[in-house]
Amino acid sequence: MIFQDPGFELPELPADVEALRSEARAFLDDELKAGGFEPVCNAWMDGYAPEFSRKLARRGWIAMTWPKQYGGHERSAFENFVVNEELLAAGAPVAAHWAGVRQTGPLFMRYGNDSIKDLFLHRMARAELFFAIGMSEPDAGSDLAQVRTRARRCEGGWVINGRKIWSSGAHRADYMVVFCRTGTDADGDRRAGFSQLIVDLKAPGITIRPIYMMSGAHHFNETIFDDVFVPEDRLIGKPGEGWSQVVSELGYERSGPERFMSTFPVLIGLVRMAAADCDSRRVVALGQLTARLWTLRRMSIALLTLLAKGQSPEVEAALVKDLGTCFERDTVEIVRGLVPTRRADGPASEFDVLLAKCLLAAPAFTLRGGTNEILRNVIARSLGLR
Repeated sequence: MIFQDPGFELPELPADVEALRSEARAFLDDELKAGGFEPVCNAWMDGYAPEFSRKLARRGWIAMTWPKQYGGHERSAFENFVVNEELLAAGAPVAAHWAGVRQTGPLFMRYGNDSIKDLFLHRMARAELFFAIGMSEPDAGSDLAQVRTRARRCEGGWVINGRKIWSSGAHRADYMVVFCRTGTDADGDRRAGFSQLIVDLKAPGITIRPIYMMSGAHHFNETIFDDVFVPEDRLIGKPGEGWSQVVSELGYERSGPERFMSTFPVLIGLVRMAAADCDSRRVVALGQLTARLWTLRRMSIALLTLLAKGQSPEVEAALVKDLGTCFERDTVEIVRGLVPTRRADGPASEFDVLLAKCLLAAPAFTLRGGTNEILRNVIARSLGLR
């Protein structure tokens, strides 16, 4: 475990990516001036804009690290990190493609058959096709070994029955990767007998029910499968390999900059207030938050190097997500205590709107992608603790 080694060095981004950072900032500045998007917090979940995703794809900023044979651009993981970091910092609407490019594409390239690769990857890289993730369930919480959705073999494929919850973007996505049981426990191993199937979300037997946030935002859903047929060639890998596949995905899902930058536009708002009025409380709070942010960023880059080598750093990713989502939640609470309360009948500034939406979204930060309690169990097991 890299973060247990007291002698390791947290890597820095190479200097040659700074030109790309400047290019990304210039593009985003131009888009803002032209009204191409309105900045939002939580942009990788709330900012759904397929046409903006296609603009990024035309610039080669989606699927940046993928092989060219699959529609990618074979750029470095560090270049990809820099572009994503700038998009999140600007609050740009990247939700349409985010999850699919982040983890579904790499999953297909590593485990998918030729039919899956040929059918999906190029269109994902062009932001013409979008994916949702079907892992969590109502009765399983963040413990994926408790998943009950089941697929049974039938002529020509599989039939799925069950439910998934917190399936972000399922009401807009084209397909979902569904983690389900296709076999039984082997010798009491709860993690055995799972597989992943690619499900067309327009197929008969699928019901998608919205789950609204307190702010009125809708990206969460409950997705119900009632005798949904899935062709045989939509099985990812071999039956029973689902657990190892999911573990490899979680490294991507839990370690990226989105796990600590969801509230970045609000933090920038506090920086501007402190610059205009050098209140000592704001300066101290900014120093503390910035130190935490910088540490999380370097930890995320360290994980990036492991993922680029083909490793699956499940425990390290759990640690980054735990610390990162706590940072996001704390940021909202600290900023709220340092800004003046707006009159209910007064005009709302852009910052007021950002902060209000963050306040309503904050309870979900430490739940989505695996609750922090489950993540701490993962970390404790790696340390030999129970």
